[in-house]
Amino acid sequence: MRWSVGLLALLLVFLPMGADALSRVTTVVVSGSSTVMPLAELAAEEFNLVQERYRVNVKSGGSGVGIVDLAEGRADIAMTSRDLKLQERQRYESPSKRFTEQMVGYDAICLVVSPTVYDFGVTSLSRDQVRRIYSGSIVNWAELGGPNLEIFANGRRPGSGTMDTFNEIIMGSREAETPGVDNVVGESSEVKFSTQRSDNAIGYMGYSFVMRGDSRVISLDGIYPSIENIKNDSYPLARKLYFVTLGRPSPGAMAFIDYVLSPAGQQIAIDNGFIPV
Repeated sequence: MRWSVGLLALLLVFLPMGADALSRVTTVVVSGSSTVMPLAELAAEEFNLVQERYRVNVKSGGSGVGIVDLAEGRADIAMTSRDLKLQERQRYESPSKRFTEQMVGYDAICLVVSPTVYDFGVTSLSRDQVRRIYSGSIVNWAELGGPNLEIFANGRRPGSGTMDTFNEIIMGSREAETPGVDNVVGESSEVKFSTQRSDNAIGYMGYSFVMRGDSRVISLDGIYPSIENIKNDSYPLARKLYFVTLGRPSPGAMAFIDYVLSPAGQQIAIDNGFIPV
C-alpha cells in the first residue's frame, strides 16, 4: 500500500498529540471498605466517562486496608465504613499531614437470617440476644422462638469496618472475641449468599446489600433499619460512610470526591440502595 505525502504528514501531526493526551490522564486509586466499594465503583464508572483528565480505579480489602494503602502511598482515597481509630491517627498523622474524613453517605449494619428462621417467626432480636449468639451462649434457634436448628453464625474478617462497628455496639468492644462464629467471610455478598442458601444462619451486612435482593432483614431492639431510622440514629447499628484523605488531597482525589457529593453522584447512591448525605 502506498501512503501519500499528505496522509503521512497528518499522521505525524496527530499521533504525538494522541500519545501526549494519554500521558496527561492521571490515575486516582480508591481503596478500602467493601461496603463503600459499590458506591465508589458506580460513581467511578460515570466519572471516568464525563471527564478525560482522571481515571479512577477502585479496589476493596476492608476499611483498615484502605487506611494503610492511603498512608503508605498506594491509594489517593481510603473508603471506610467506620470512624478512624486512634492508633491509625497516632501512627500515620503528623503536624503537617492529617486525615480528613468526608462523609459520602449513610449506612446501617443489617442483621439477616435464613428464610426458614424468619418464616418461623424470628423477625426481631435484642442486642443481648445477638451478643449471646456471637459469644456462643445461645446455640439453637429454639431458644429464641425459632425452629429446632443449631445456629450457624457468620462473622467478618479482621480489618473489616463492618466487623469493628458490630463488635463495638453489640459485643462491647472492637477487640471482642466472638467464639460463636462458625464462618468467617470477607464480603457482605458472602454473608448474603450464606444466609439465603441455608436454613439456620445469621449474619450482618451493609444496608445497600440487603436493598438489592430478598434478604430476610430483622429488627434490632424492635427497630427496623429504615432510611428514617438510620438517618436519625434511632437504629442501633446506623453508621456513616467516608472517603478519607491524608494531608492535602491530590487534584484527582478532590475532583472525584466533589463528583460523588454532587447531585449526579448522590443520585447514583440513591439508585443503588445507598442513603445520600
